[in-house]
Amino acid sequence: MRIVDLLKKDAIILNADVSTKDEMIDTMIDLHDKVGNISDKAGYKEGILKRESEGPTAIGEGICIPHCKNAAVKTPGIASITVPAGVDCNALDGGLSNLFFMIAAPATGSDVHLEALARLSTILMDGDFRQKLLSAKNADEYLACIDEKETEKFGADEPAAAPAAASTGYRLLAVTACPTGIAHTYMAAESLEEKAKELGYTLKAETNGSGGAKNILTKEEIAACDGIIIAADKNVEMARFDGKPVLKTKVQDGIHKPQELIEKIINGEVPVYHHTGAADAADDTENETFGHQIYKHLMNGVSHMLPFVIGGGILIALAFLFDDYSINPANFGMNTPLAAILKTAGGFAFNFMLPILAGYIAMSIADRPGLMPGFVGGWIAAQGTSFTSIIAGVKGEEVAVISGGFIGALFAGFIAGYLVLFLKKITEKMPAAMDGLRPMLIYPVGGLALIGAVMFAINPFFAWLNTLLANALGSLGGANAIVLGAVVGGMMSIDMGGPFNKASYVFGTAALATATEANPQGFMIMAAVMAGGMVPPIAIAISSLVFKDKFTDNDRKTAPVNAIMGLCFISEAAIPYAASDPGHVIPSCVVGSAVAGAFSMAFGCTLRAPHGGLFVVPTIGNPFMYIVALLIGSVVGAVLLGVLRKPVAQK
Repeated sequence: MRIVDLLKKDAIILNADVSTKDEMIDTMIDLHDKVGNISDKAGYKEGILKRESEGPTAIGEGICIPHCKNAAVKTPGIASITVPAGVDCNALDGGLSNLFFMIAAPATGSDVHLEALARLSTILMDGDFRQKLLSAKNADEYLACIDEKETEKFGADEPAAAPAAASTGYRLLAVTACPTGIAHTYMAAESLEEKAKELGYTLKAETNGSGGAKNILTKEEIAACDGIIIAADKNVEMARFDGKPVLKTKVQDGIHKPQELIEKIINGEVPVYHHTGAADAADDTENETFGHQIYKHLMNGVSHMLPFVIGGGILIALAFLFDDYSINPANFGMNTPLAAILKTAGGFAFNFMLPILAGYIAMSIADRPGLMPGFVGGWIAAQGTSFTSIIAGVKGEEVAVISGGFIGALFAGFIAGYLVLFLKKITEKMPAAMDGLRPMLIYPVGGLALIGAVMFAINPFFAWLNTLLANALGSLGGANAIVLGAVVGGMMSIDMGGPFNKASYVFGTAALATATEANPQGFMIMAAVMAGGMVPPIAIAISSLVFKDKFTDNDRKTAPVNAIMGLCFISEAAIPYAASDPGHVIPSCVVGSAVAGAFSMAFGCTLRAPHGGLFVVPTIGNPFMYIVALLIGSVVGAVLLGVLRKPVAQK
């Protein structure tokens, strides 16, 4: 498939009248819609904005290639516009972009179109070619220019072969990869290969694109080369490069700094890579801040924990819904066979919550050797086991055992991960013949012994801290409870899925796990958290229908979908609106969510399920007032958004 098969004449605008990045995106989405490439403009735009939030697609030299793989794409295609005056799209070189190609790739199905997209990314690296495109007088000339360049570079039918290698193999090798694998992957490969040719070296680049790895490096080529450049923003297979000089960097450096990277390899300025069994990481963690590393490890644990929390929590909530309180109030949730089955299954899932959290935090830090010590450390924290309780058991004495709870498991995960890293460090100079002992014996035995000793010693502190937190929650009432409800509700809308949102949600689920009939404040906190998370999409939907002149026609068309997603507790539905207008959308949603959380607390609403939105309303305590709280918060957010926004021009 050739580029001109994907780029239709009607999907081209030369000298487009756009002045902002938002206008550029909307114009190009309209072109895709016009030629029938997409079925849902809102869904496709959400994918484009999500990709933009991960990093600029304006790569410099006047080029901008917004793109995404998306379920809204019916037919793979390209839309293109030129803007001679330029548009500020946060290009990496700080310049304006004037040549735009928006790539629409289907989420599933055949990948035959990816070769054409790779070709486009490659030929755009030629400055003379870019100038010809900007000088084109009409769409026919524009397409003819692309067709001519593609034929020159790749031939009439087949793509060009890899650069010829010397008899002893390639002097340099490279692997390029970006998260979506559509454009930057191939541009980096082309840039490195062309610069190497210019400098008189042979270089072969493997591309890890959406259609899989292409131009794969062989064992013989790896053995014969002087070094390997890994220009990638996602994980690539690293074990094969053991014992070779390897330079790891970002894919953007492959595009913009090819000579610098090549010269580092040639000059011997790159260390030899030794594969230790750790996760293949393409990103250079040395450039990450310590805070970002901690957040990344924490989110790995939380993301693996949530299915246990949500599945177990909803089954437990349903158990109370289907039980009969009058049979035995003290055994509520287990009085009928159906309730007992649901609560038992949900309880089993909940019991795994803290070990899973700790295990996957540790695994994020130390890879697979950290999983077992982290898991066991989380279990020890959950059980509240300590040296005191163990010795008392040996003597036949009884001693109170209190769980270290969520905070204890959090600590266990990080400690276990760094303990295993410590074991890796102190054993890395062992004889090579004993390397097999490290993952099979030293890491599991040493890691388990160390985390056991640490947690047995420190668990009483976390038990005290957990008790203190439980008592603090139990004492909440009146104004304090309302303020807490406003805080956790508002946090759900600050970044809609980011660190603040996750912090609030994790606090709610931790409170839910410790709540009881006698101490229901944890149920109330969870209710406030979910109310806050439901507000943003609902508020935006209401505002778009009431303040019609403040939203585009497309915004109003998607209002029902946003409302439904909000009712399902999917805050992320509001992200496209927040990304395009953060100054107005986020403050409005934060205020609305805080109001909903405060009223939920004031009305004494409780929630036993950690997710579900409207579907778990039957399990909510005081459900009618909960809906009232949600409605008040949504209306407040909607009105505030309608007042703050300015009228928009209708297209």
